[in-house]
Parts: sequence; structure tokens; C-alpha cells
Amino acid sequence: MRTTFMAKANEIERKWFVIDAEGKTLGRLASEVAAILRGKNKPTFTPNVDTGDHVIIINASKVELTGKKLTDKIYYRHSMHPGGLKTRTALEMRTNYAERMIELAVKGMLPKNSLGRQIFKKLHVYAGSEHPHQAQQPEVYELRG
Repeated sequence: MRTTFMAKANEIERKWFVIDAEGKTLGRLASEVAAILRGKNKPTFTPNVDTGDHVIIINASKVELTGKKLTDKIYYRHSMHPGGLKTRTALEMRTNYAERMIELAVKGMLPKNSLGRQIFKKLHVYAGSEHPHQAQQPEVYELRG
């Protein structure tokens, strides 16, 4: 009789990866990062357990958008007060809040539950090329394609 392998939280080995976002397309970057954070690239993937690795994204301010998204894509947020809808274009977001732009893209590709919130904490995004995680000895990760 075969049994399906189920990972346990205390048996998971986590790695740290550094991804350079310079010249990468936002959506393609975000989908691959979400898969790494979730652990889908590992043979030990278990849907109900956080089996993923930590991801550090550098050069977030140099991420690319295709077509006319820089001017046409709009990010919305609301203050929950009447008339409190705030909008920003993708160009404003990339210029002033590059980290938040990538975080929103990746967060939208993770599960919408407590597991997704736990997985999201392993994402570290920085606008420049420096990051404070040298002690974790992160490996450079090359994106597909």
C-alpha cells in the first residue's frame, strides 16, 4: 500500500534566494516568486503546509511593465471614509513605492487565508541593490525564460 507524503512544519528545510528584478516583467516575476514562496518548486510540496523558501527581491524600482501599463494601470486604495478613494498610476507606484508594487502583485497570487498571510512574511523586497540578509547566505536565483 502506498501512502502520500505529507510534509510536517518541523521537517522543512528553508533556503534563501535573491532575485534581481532589473529588466524583469512584473507579472512573470511575481508568479515565479509566489511559486517559490509557496514551495511548489519542491518535491515535498504539501498544499496545507508552508513548505516554501524565503525570497529577497532587489532592484524593485527597475521592474518592467509591458504595453501602456505604466500610464494606464491604476492602483486603488480606500480610506473607508466617504469620498476616500485614492488612485495612483503604475508609474507613480514604480517611482515612489516600488517595493509595494511587487508585494501587491505577489500577494494577489498567494492563497487568501491564514496560510497565505504566513507565506507572505517570507518575501523581502528592496528598491535598491542592497539588502540586510547577507547572514542568511542567500543563493542567486535565475528566473525561467
